[in-house]
Amino acid sequence: MEYVAIVPAAGSGRRMGASKNKLLLSIFGKPLFIYSLQVFEEDPLCKGIVLVVNEKDRREMEEALRLYRIKKVQALVRGGKERQHSVYEGLKAVKEASAVVIHDGARPFVERKQIEDLLSAVEKHEAAVLAVPVKDTVKRAEGGFILETLERSSLWMIQTPQAFTYPLILEAHRKAERDGFLGTDDASLVERMGKKVALVPGNYDNIKITTAEDLYFSEAIVKKRKLERIDQGE
Repeated sequence: MEYVAIVPAAGSGRRMGASKNKLLLSIFGKPLFIYSLQVFEEDPLCKGIVLVVNEKDRREMEEALRLYRIKKVQALVRGGKERQHSVYEGLKAVKEASAVVIHDGARPFVERKQIEDLLSAVEKHEAAVLAVPVKDTVKRAEGGFILETLERSSLWMIQTPQAFTYPLILEAHRKAERDGFLGTDDASLVERMGKKVALVPGNYDNIKITTAEDLYFSEAIVKKRKLERIDQGE
């Protein structure tokens, strides 16, 4: 199933304590957002990329696209106030697609196999997200005290990419805009329409870079993958 990738990359470095967009920070000399784009660039099923950017980062991102030969970017779209608004702007820039894959630029370690699994689920269910089971005990609290312990076996941590048929996710975003609804992710916009969203097993390596500590984990993942490729004779 062919698709267009929408990559929100209009964030900031506030929680990182960085002076610029965290996606422009480097992991072993390569900008963080380039790791994500290279997966789509190398995937023959990806027919285009819409990159949603902050205007002040546009020039630096364009330079990185040229340096790393990312040629599938169809448009650099100006982001909105919230992530949801940015994704909607990206959706409106899609010229033609049967499916879209929405992926945070701050998750540099998605793998093509996970994207393929998502698309297989979309062919059956129209909407699918990557997710991993919660490892730790989770408790609901209020005022600094525990109210209850939640049943862990039914809890999942949701990741990106999230994939949808293009007409469905576009309709979901239009409805959210009309209703003034702000969701926690794209899947939540589809859920509120009464549509089921399939869970596809993800990978714990597919972390989101949010704090400075996450950069240490990201470097460890890069090193681990290099060793795996050596072991496989690549």
